[in-house]
Amino acid sequence: MTPPLIASLDFVAIPSQDAERSRRFYGETLGLRPDAHAQYEFWVGQTCLGIWEPARLGVPFAPQKNAHLALHVDDVAAARGELEAKGIEFHGDVMDTGVCHMAFFTDPDGNDLMLHHRHAPVV
Repeated sequence: MTPPLIASLDFVAIPSQDAERSRRFYGETLGLRPDAHAQYEFWVGQTCLGIWEPARLGVPFAPQKNAHLALHVDDVAAARGELEAKGIEFHGDVMDTGVCHMAFFTDPDGNDLMLHHRHAPVV
């Protein structure tokens, strides 16, 4: 059997206009695990989130929209409450799709994020 061409997702690039502000948000506010070897990288399970500033490479900044990073939590409502206490504003109520709960918000640069928890098996 031939191994798959693509084996894993190595990282997700997070565009920012202020990498220091983003580093504080992902590290302090969201509590993501910082990479021991890279100042602007964080780990969510086995996936690395890498913060970058497009303007430093001569690329216009644009936030990631409509491709929400689904951040797993055990209880979406409880996690939402904790983040709201830290000043994060959510868009709409917690959504129940019948398979999962989701709550939508953005980082300080307007990148779309969501809290996510699958509560029912896919049939």
